[in-house]
Amino acid sequence: MTYKRILLKLSGESLAGDDSYGINYKAVRHYASEIRSAVETGVQVGVVIGGGNIFRGVSGADKGFDRRQGDHMGMLATIINSMALQAVLEELDVKAKVLTSLEVEGMTEKIFFKNAERYLNEGCVVIFGGGTGNPFFTTDSAAALRAVEIKADLLLKGTRVDGVYTADPEKDPTATKYSRITFTEAYEKHLKIMDLTAFTICKDNNMPVYVYDANGEGNLMKVLSGEPIGTLCYNE
Repeated sequence: MTYKRILLKLSGESLAGDDSYGINYKAVRHYASEIRSAVETGVQVGVVIGGGNIFRGVSGADKGFDRRQGDHMGMLATIINSMALQAVLEELDVKAKVLTSLEVEGMTEKIFFKNAERYLNEGCVVIFGGGTGNPFFTTDSAAALRAVEIKADLLLKGTRVDGVYTADPEKDPTATKYSRITFTEAYEKHLKIMDLTAFTICKDNNMPVYVYDANGEGNLMKVLSGEPIGTLCYNE
């Protein structure tokens, strides 16, 4: 196995599956099964999930909510998603802990990197909820932060597209896929892999990012086994 410890970033919308809103059990079970396959090979897995299937702070601001309040509502949505993933992982006999940036007494633990590392070493999947704990930061930024904190070997960004393209492949049929691209090249080409804050955290801390289609059966294990199914972003 190429990687010992990874941080997997999933969007909140991915947990909605074929539904337009909320949490789809079938979708959650798919991602839980993918994670279980990795854990069974000895890979330590951290996870960050967005909250867009329930509430997105930016969208809330567009509708009149105060952005700060909206972002905190979005953080709570990520905690709900984290607990859903934990529940299904435990159904599959995978140990899982939810650590959150916000205090949710009685349901989750506060994030502390030493505890996270201890749980990972004990074979638990560690799910980080609540984003960074601050408004105006995305869950991409939270994923970059947690990946660096736990000293992950790789940050995987699971999407519905199988990598990074020269343009949006869903809109431009001539778009071509990159198998590898440096952070500098991606920045210069204005490729929207992650938001700029997350991108900078990864670049400055030499954290490689792998973008892949998380919906394909067995794709997580393909990435971890070294199959070139997505796009690797890295420092020169």
